[in-house]
Amino acid sequence: MKNFNFHQTTEIKFGIGRVQELGQIVAQYGTKVLLVTTPAAVPALAQQYKKVIQILEASEILVAHFDGVIPNPTVETISKGAKMAREFGAEVIIGLGGGSSMDSAKAISVEATHPGTSWDYLFYKTPQPDAKKLLPVIAISTTSGTGSQVTQVAVVTNPEVRDKSALYNNILYPQVTIIDPELMISVPKFVTATTGFDVLCHAFESTINPGTGAYVNLLAWEAISLVVENLSALLVNLDDINCRENMAWADTLGGLCIANAGVTLPHGMGMAIGGMYPNVAHGESLAIVYPAFIKFTWKWAVPQFSKLARILNPELKKITDEQAAEKSVEEMDKFLKKIGLWISLKDKGMPENEINLLARQCMVLPDYKGNPRVATEDEMIELVKQSFFK
Repeated sequence: MKNFNFHQTTEIKFGIGRVQELGQIVAQYGTKVLLVTTPAAVPALAQQYKKVIQILEASEILVAHFDGVIPNPTVETISKGAKMAREFGAEVIIGLGGGSSMDSAKAISVEATHPGTSWDYLFYKTPQPDAKKLLPVIAISTTSGTGSQVTQVAVVTNPEVRDKSALYNNILYPQVTIIDPELMISVPKFVTATTGFDVLCHAFESTINPGTGAYVNLLAWEAISLVVENLSALLVNLDDINCRENMAWADTLGGLCIANAGVTLPHGMGMAIGGMYPNVAHGESLAIVYPAFIKFTWKWAVPQFSKLARILNPELKKITDEQAAEKSVEEMDKFLKKIGLWISLKDKGMPENEINLLARQCMVLPDYKGNPRVATEDEMIELVKQSFFK
């Protein structure tokens, strides 16, 4: 067995109804909270936000509500939230929602307590944030996909340079996360599909990343199995609380995996797509590139790709590992079609003349270097072409 490391500092509160404990949890850290969410675009969200505020106020917690989070949160939106946190004198930040809200909460904690903007504290920049200055973050996940509730990552987009990058530091783990599947009942079909596929990607990429290990593998394959067993059924019945609970657990496992092992080529490509074309949801970008990624990589990680293929199709247990790994291309195509995510860059309106530009951007983040087969610039262009003309 190879040596491995595993780090996790977030206290996990998992289960139906756990959001009712929020007031008691927050009171351990302060009495003034900035609640960070997206706008209440539908009545279900408005009711959800009202419920959480009522729980906090019942514990005599003062609440300021920043509802300016957008998909692929930008430097500007983070700055607006940080300004509100400072003016309110927030002592705690709560990120309520999907990855965009939870990532924004972490980034707001940094910007509200440090000079400059969140963009000044990306993972490759110095100095990094000071742990003693940060405001504690409590993450409440309402989707099953990003794993942000248990990671040290906050993804931020800078539209001026068409770049999507991340703050990454072990001091950014939320202090506490509440994962209550009841909060996920209202998630629409498209978001359920895209975030659900993100879970599978987190888990699988962590198995082929050089940073993987026995603990990560244990969690990752369980997460992948749960997604395959539950996601398509959930898309047929969005109110299925058992499927919601299983997907919430899979998401948590996937988050623990990427926090300790990391992602590979598809996520580097997906981040570049999101930075250049903010209309593309993160899970969509992964669905777009996965067929090309699997074709490119499977020969370099036969054990992992054969196992993936057999989870997708148990009948493949009858053939050799090499044959099963090759079949992973076909089986993933089927799965993407089954969950309604068989899409291309062309479908999302990307200009064909930006293929080379996107390929170069896919090589800005180091994720692609963790892939079992590392793409050259020419190979990256070909991967983008395959994802465009699919």
